[in-house]
Amino acid sequence: MEFSSILTIFILACFVGYYVVWSVTPALHSPLMAVTNAISSVIIVGAIIAAGDANSIYAKWFGFFGVVLAAINIFGGFVVTQRMLSMFKKKK
Repeated sequence: MEFSSILTIFILACFVGYYVVWSVTPALHSPLMAVTNAISSVIIVGAIIAAGDANSIYAKWFGFFGVVLAAINIFGGFVVTQRMLSMFKKKK
């Protein structure tokens, strides 16, 4: 695939992901975060593989950028999930 095709798919995936996450009801937010954390772990593996086999410096930078964004998503998802679960704990 050419670079422009891959970039177009990436931009469309960003828009779809944004609208899917923001249209979810609060009751489904924790399960959605668990799924996105799992997906992000697969994205990290794919980005590492893509960056490792890349011949272009741009591909290596996009792979690194993908790893960084997915890592932020994973750690942020854990923080948000932890905060939401703490809201349901009984106070002593």
